Formats: sequence, C-alpha cells, structure tokens
Amino acid sequence: MKLEKYIGHTLQIVYVDRRGQITQRNIEVKSLADGQIRAYCLTSKGPRVFAIENILAFELVHRYAG
Repeated sequence: MKLEKYIGHTLQIVYVDRRGQITQRNIEVKSLADGQIRAYCLTSKGPRVFAIENILAFELVHRYAG
C-alpha cells in the first residue's frame, strides 16, 4: 500500500485490531514509519497507531467547504 501520499489527509479505514475485531474509523494521517501509521482517530477522538498490515480497506474522505 502506498500511503505516503495521504499524510495530512483524512482516510476512512476498515481495520482489524489485535483482538481480531473489525472496526471502521476515520483517521487523520500524521506520519508513516516502520509499517505503522500514526494518526489522530476522529472516531475515538485521540491519537492512535495503526499497523498498516491490519488495514483491510481504505478510502480518502473528501471534505467539502460549505
């Protein structure tokens, strides 16, 4: 997955956590390193680290000015 281009953007991800639970989250990508994404999770309202290998799907969240 080429996620570097999404630094500074908001993604909606489908993620499987270490307990095997699948969740859908909106995250603001802050940085990528060592197979991990450091992000602000808008769903849980806090900083989180996500293993890239545990992301099942993602899409860019488009924000509209209005």
